Amino acid sequence: MGTLYIVATPIGNLEDITLRALRILREVRLIAAEDTRTARKLLSRYDIHTPTTSYFTHNQVLKTPYILEQLAAGDVALISEAGTPGVSDPGAELVRAVIAAGYPVVAIPGPSAVPTAMAVSGFPADRFVFLGFLPRRSKERRALLAQVAALPWTVVFFEAPHRVLDSLEDVEAVLGDRPAVAARELTKMHEQVQRGTISELRAALVAGDTRGEFTFVVAGAPAPERPAWSREAVAEVLRERLREGIPARQAAREVARAASWKVRDVYQLYTELKQETSH
Repeated sequence: MGTLYIVATPIGNLEDITLRALRILREVRLIAAEDTRTARKLLSRYDIHTPTTSYFTHNQVLKTPYILEQLAAGDVALISEAGTPGVSDPGAELVRAVIAAGYPVVAIPGPSAVPTAMAVSGFPADRFVFLGFLPRRSKERRALLAQVAALPWTVVFFEAPHRVLDSLEDVEAVLGDRPAVAARELTKMHEQVQRGTISELRAALVAGDTRGEFTFVVAGAPAPERPAWSREAVAEVLRERLREGIPARQAAREVARAASWKVRDVYQLYTELKQETSH
């Protein structure tokens, strides 16, 4: 019984491939590639002569039975045009079919534009939302963006060069003019990382170059501003903290943080309260 290996390949620089990936590509009986021309460049670079077959969105229904036949005789590797198969690339349908047929599936991890762009963005990466390629039509784009507009998590998406400007217009309209990063041609010779607000990035791209593959990273929704406490509420909590024996400056800092006040204003209130009690 063969194994289907999901092999991550470089998103640009051909040196970004693991030793394990190269070994698997040499050892399998067949490589199913999203683009056989791109695959040949990689395989030729590392002197790999494993037979290849095409497997892409428009032929996956026809090619899936063939790949299952090949798995009956040995191992098969699946690669996309770039990055990790199944991440905004063909592959998920084949994986489901292979699992249903009872064959094992093993992932060979490696390059992906999503974590690469996240790493250079500087935005929080503990929680993020990945939208893949945004829909082609503005109405559908805006509907999708509206679903994540209130989330505090970083948003990541891909976009094609000819839709970049229109998509950014929709992103600004739905998410607001948030901080963002446009990562273009990651790991390639003309790699470029631009930072700014959505409107600033759009203006820069209008005046510059929209060619290449884009990954956008957008800051999550800002936390809603809390209403500041009233003078009476701040005074009450401040007195309580002071009665607990907390030093005045420390109490002022703590109360200011909780009350959305400036520290100096809380400390000024402390001096006023102190004067009142001294009379």
